[in-house]
Amino acid sequence: MNSKILSLGFQHVMAMYAGAILVPLLVGRALHLNSEQLAYLVAIDLLTCGIATLLQAWKNKYFGIGLPVVLGASFVALSPMIAIGSQYGVSAIYGSIIVAGLFILVCARYLGKLVKFFPPVVTGTVVVIIGLSLIPSGIRNMAGGMGSPDFGSLNNLLLSMGVIAFILIINRFVKGYARSLSVLLGIIAGTAAAAMMGKVNFAKVSEASWFHIPQPFYFGAPSFEIGPILTMLIVGLVIIVESTGVFLALGKICDRPIKQDDLTRGYRAEGLAIVLGGIFNTFPYNTFAQNVGLVQLSRNKSTNVVVAAGGILVFLGLVPKIAALATVIPAPVLGGATVVLFGMVVSSGIKMLSSVDYNNQYNALIIACSISLGLGATVVPELFSQLPSALRIIVSDGVITGSLTAICMNLFFNFRTVLSPASVQQEKADAAHI
Repeated sequence: MNSKILSLGFQHVMAMYAGAILVPLLVGRALHLNSEQLAYLVAIDLLTCGIATLLQAWKNKYFGIGLPVVLGASFVALSPMIAIGSQYGVSAIYGSIIVAGLFILVCARYLGKLVKFFPPVVTGTVVVIIGLSLIPSGIRNMAGGMGSPDFGSLNNLLLSMGVIAFILIINRFVKGYARSLSVLLGIIAGTAAAAMMGKVNFAKVSEASWFHIPQPFYFGAPSFEIGPILTMLIVGLVIIVESTGVFLALGKICDRPIKQDDLTRGYRAEGLAIVLGGIFNTFPYNTFAQNVGLVQLSRNKSTNVVVAAGGILVFLGLVPKIAALATVIPAPVLGGATVVLFGMVVSSGIKMLSSVDYNNQYNALIIACSISLGLGATVVPELFSQLPSALRIIVSDGVITGSLTAICMNLFFNFRTVLSPASVQQEKADAAHI
């Protein structure tokens, strides 16, 4: 492997690194994992990101789309995992992830046919809800993290606002590849500033080992609860819809038409990656959209580049000392970076919704009700507190509540397969005049 391919692969790793480490950090801190467990979670996540990327790049008869895609921990699963872990325990998280991965793996041939039920009005709404539901955790971290003795202190606010300002300055005055690293550079700069303020403790880094062997079921044997499984199945479907958009976009960039068989192999690779996430106690994985922009920017469409990126991620995941560095990032620094990152998720959703036909009042109703219920369940989780526990875990998470609302309302208003063409046109006309 030549130095050019290696450097381009490293560029892909840098572009996705901030997103890759944020999910384990946020989940680990929300579930009150200790420093050793948190370092393991970051390390094994990087390792599994690498394996998942290699699975997707390896195009064969059964799995792998063979496009230059990089996989990372899905933000869609972030708040559902925290909700499941808080109510059922960590073991239920990984039982539900394994089932979701197996479902995608077994049903991959049929999932492509479901994509037509996820038009931009649904996918855009879901992405907006994901961003909105994550922003409160970023705001809490800006203040120092829930339970912090200096919550909301001036130092914490200055640190977090400084990270935001640094990211904005890079985006305003820096061009090219460095701009795509603005969040990662903001985290590095913020951590350096925090170290000068005495807010960073490197003791855990010095204690971490240089090498470890991945351990299946690190947090114990998985448990299988109906509520968490249903929740994670919905997460899996949302991930598939997101990945389908990335596959189609990359197909255009690489001048390669994406066929049904390609999608099937891509879904199987993601299902395998999600199963691995459950076995090694990490996360559901999906294709990272930010790396698509990097393919377009670098104009290198070779899968060898992402194979190099996958190899680098596997190496990083085998070195706990490198992973331990991520655990020293202070909460205000993390908060400043994630507020920008989660805000960009909302922005991406709004961009997807820009293609929606708002002359059709049904679409406006789908967006209105889905975002309202999704945000409402996030802000007021007690809303569904009297429901049975299996059902409560599904609807108490804002992402799942909003996603289910968008999917069901779209089917209710726009499902036309049993109607004649004339009836379809008449119904569209009726909707436009509501």
